[in-house]
Amino acid sequence: MGTLYLVRHGQASFGADDYDQLSPRGRQQAVRLGEHWRTQGQAFDAILTGTLRRHTQTLEGIAEGLQITPEPLQMPGLNEYDSLALIRAIHPQPLPKPDTPERYRQHFRLLCDALAQWMAGVISPQGMPSWDAFAGGVRAALDHVRHQHAGHNVLLVSSGGPIAAAVGEVLGTAPEVTIALNMRIRNSAVTEFSVSPKRLMLQTFNTLPHLNGREHADWVTHA
Repeated sequence: MGTLYLVRHGQASFGADDYDQLSPRGRQQAVRLGEHWRTQGQAFDAILTGTLRRHTQTLEGIAEGLQITPEPLQMPGLNEYDSLALIRAIHPQPLPKPDTPERYRQHFRLLCDALAQWMAGVISPQGMPSWDAFAGGVRAALDHVRHQHAGHNVLLVSSGGPIAAAVGEVLGTAPEVTIALNMRIRNSAVTEFSVSPKRLMLQTFNTLPHLNGREHADWVTHA
């Protein structure tokens, strides 16, 4: 039985004009994960990513630490939802940048509300697929791993939304649980599925084995 390692991208540029860019800390997280895996003798038979810049940059950091030259399969179905489009669908008025604790909390309260409405088919955010289509893209990636890489070790680099959707797919969670999982996935965190031709099984969720030491305690981030 193989293992699918789902990795959320490193810390991106939350609150900036271009979120889709790793911060210096995000790059450090990715390199550190690769270094950790290198000390463990970890190797991968296949690599999948979304097509977003933060996915590519995270894989580059992991590859640097792991000392490999990756040849990933890019799958658009592993790309994140558009959080700003979701929020605008329920709150059309402009919001200030989430640069204070209260504004940060407001941003994520609105996002969770919008996610629930999107998943229920109540809203159709501009430029976004339906929830069923989004979840279908994640399901297609999981099916690819199950059919093409059973018995292999596979690395998948994506975002919190697709990873939570993958966990929800495997466990059959209710929408509100999937949203709660999404909100808790940390940057560069690792979630593991056991892979067989017939099914995927959750083994670990949202772990940071590469940041467990005291010297990396302040490297743990969520956005």
